[in-house]
Amino acid sequence: MIHTTPDGILIDIRVIPRAGRSGLAGVRDDALLVRLHAAPVDGAANAELVGVLAHALGVTKRSVTLVSGDRARRKRVRITGITASDARARLWPPAERTG
Repeated sequence: MIHTTPDGILIDIRVIPRAGRSGLAGVRDDALLVRLHAAPVDGAANAELVGVLAHALGVTKRSVTLVSGDRARRKRVRITGITASDARARLWPPAERTG
């Protein structure tokens, strides 16, 4: 789900557009589940995804890049300037982490 790269990490994401509110919602099918309030129209959901991930990980929006899945629910995102261990610590509280 989180893969290390020389300049940061790659995260596998599964999105649920048109949710009641935006935010992280756990793990599903070996991917980080993210609920997005925006509809998948004109890139609105992708832009909201970038904002949600940047806020959750404490990085700038510029550090978050959609690598694949532009028009799919399953996406892969590159995040620069953060390590996999830092990302895990910010995405999951200690009680929810599983190795």
